[in-house]
Amino acid sequence: MLFLRRQRHIFCFRRHISSASTSAKSTNETPIIYRSPELSNENDAITLQLLSWGRGASGQLGGGIEEIRLYPAAVANLHVLSSSFSFSPTPGQLLKSRLDIQNNAKQMTEIGISCGLFHSALLVDGKLWIWGKGDGGRLGLGHENIAFVPTLNPYLDAIRSIALGGVHSVALTSSGEIFTWGYGGFGALGHSVYHRELLPRLVEGIVTEKFDSIATSGTHTAAITEKGLCVGELYTWGRDEGDGRLGLGPGRGPNEGGGLSIPSKVKALSVPVAAVSCGGFFTMVLTKDGKIWNWGANSNYELGRGNKIGGWKPEPIRHLEDVCVTQIACGGYHSLALTDDGKVLSWGFGGHGQLGHPSNQNQKVPVVIDALADQHVTYIACGGSSSAAVTDDGKLYTWGNNRDFQLGVAGLPEVQPLPVEVKFLMEDDGLGPHKVLSVAVGASHAMCLALRSGC
Repeated sequence: MLFLRRQRHIFCFRRHISSASTSAKSTNETPIIYRSPELSNENDAITLQLLSWGRGASGQLGGGIEEIRLYPAAVANLHVLSSSFSFSPTPGQLLKSRLDIQNNAKQMTEIGISCGLFHSALLVDGKLWIWGKGDGGRLGLGHENIAFVPTLNPYLDAIRSIALGGVHSVALTSSGEIFTWGYGGFGALGHSVYHRELLPRLVEGIVTEKFDSIATSGTHTAAITEKGLCVGELYTWGRDEGDGRLGLGPGRGPNEGGGLSIPSKVKALSVPVAAVSCGGFFTMVLTKDGKIWNWGANSNYELGRGNKIGGWKPEPIRHLEDVCVTQIACGGYHSLALTDDGKVLSWGFGGHGQLGHPSNQNQKVPVVIDALADQHVTYIACGGSSSAAVTDDGKLYTWGNNRDFQLGVAGLPEVQPLPVEVKFLMEDDGLGPHKVLSVAVGASHAMCLALRSGC
């Protein structure tokens, strides 16, 4: 449920500009952005830490200044009870059953992160902290100013999932409603209008449905409905321009400037779906039994069909019929898939090394990333032209475009074709090693959540 509050919360940082920074702040100076209300004794707490790196000229790193971080540096700490937190629904990742989700929601503090083009977000216990570039209203704070530090959005509450796009943002509430805000060009907000929205606004064209998951990209958005204890139908809206990324076909085409501002059901999708991810010019969904369907542009083999034939009609990836996938992630022109046995497959455009193979050639069909074959991967993420993976023992690997230092490893070339482990600087802060739990990648920056104590 959305409600208005008069008071705006913001960290008391001095806002200033500095030259590029390459040193991490001491975690002793890292603000505590959340403390579990159930904590009666700090000795019972574990510390989750948000870290960021890459180019932060628009404030998207959250450190309070314009800077470049060559490696991960702390942004905020969260103090929670051991085993009392879970991760909010991530675009492209299979959800547990609705019953399990409801039970967990009553007992767990849900946490999630997302990176947009030049903005970032942290979701904690239904509250949304957001920062970065503000033009177009993408921060949803009622203005277009830059926020250099994580800022609590006072106009949203009970948020369960967040997805940041190019110049807009999308949020899913615990009651299954969808709110959008930011630049509305090409219908990306789903409000039947094409102007900007400075504050979060309910997507009214689908209020008769309850939704379980959301995803967005530069200019199009997708959402999956809740159907009893399972999920099923997909709605899309936003930019199409003839490549078919909305999956709506000739019977429900763009209504202005190559965009469709009213959410519409993807009727051509003949199977119930459980997860969705939006690429630059294509869309991919995952069924409950781990099968991938996709549609849209395919000029760089991003659909993994072995050819360049794309279009609006959803089709399964034939090369993965015997593979069970648990998570999908889409970049600008490439895709990743995580299998149930911890392997990562990639396909599509490889010119920036984002596929993780020794060669930067495009891949026509999904191929296992051999460099990660001896790891058991539990989480994947795509940026525009870079990729990341988290392993079951808390290691973080990145690869692809490193022009803006978004891989988090100093000294790498601009094109890094093979996965490299991100090493965290250890300071005498008493919090212990970094065990990475999740990662989000934007166009020129990235963030991760790491367990620092209570391992």
